[in-house]
Amino acid sequence: MPPEVLAPAYYTRSARGWRRDVLAVLHPPYTAWHLSYVLIGASLAPRLSFLRLGATLLAFFLAVGISAHALDELRGRPLQTELPAWALWTAAGVGLAGAVVIGIAGVTVVGPGLVPFIAAGVLFVFAYNLELMGGRLHSDFWFALSWGAFPVLTAFFAQAGRLTLGALAAAAAAYALSYGQRALSTPARLVRRRARSVSGTMTMADGSETNLNGATLLSPLELALKAFSWGVLLLGLGLVASKVL
Repeated sequence: MPPEVLAPAYYTRSARGWRRDVLAVLHPPYTAWHLSYVLIGASLAPRLSFLRLGATLLAFFLAVGISAHALDELRGRPLQTELPAWALWTAAGVGLAGAVVIGIAGVTVVGPGLVPFIAAGVLFVFAYNLELMGGRLHSDFWFALSWGAFPVLTAFFAQAGRLTLGALAAAAAAYALSYGQRALSTPARLVRRRARSVSGTMTMADGSETNLNGATLLSPLELALKAFSWGVLLLGLGLVASKVL
């Protein structure tokens, strides 16, 4: 039998054509997971401004949900989309420009201390997703820092204009969660996007055997990724709700 052709991501299995391509590039579960750290960081501030929270969410969605993911697809087409390069470059440029504009507007409200966060965000988008600097910033460490800890710290600072030990502790927790996310998603992507076939046998202590294939490898990895993406999102929403309810 010919090897099963797997979708490049579990959340694109039922989509077709350009809808599948757009859905793949946007990475809805992972984008929501990433934006959840914005919710968590903002909700830890002494006072929560929903205007600042909305602006921070929009900036991170534009910078990461659109720009970073578009640049990532330009780097070797890992999602196998047929979106033209000009469309991906346009999405990347418009998304990042929009995020920077929101950040600059935020400086007038929060203060010049926000400028280093804007600069770091631009650096993360380009250096990580285009593997600049010889790919030195394209690693598990930098992923956890830029996709986990950074949004927590930025969202908190956008609310409070300062950082606290509590914010740093929450950022460390987000770093750890993002590092774990990477540990799960890396082998899952390997099976879905690079493996032609998977076969093998696991022999149990009692002598029984279990056949191994792509599905048996992917199932626990993607089940955990789904659970964590929903869990972190609900945690962020719960923390925000606790500020007003």
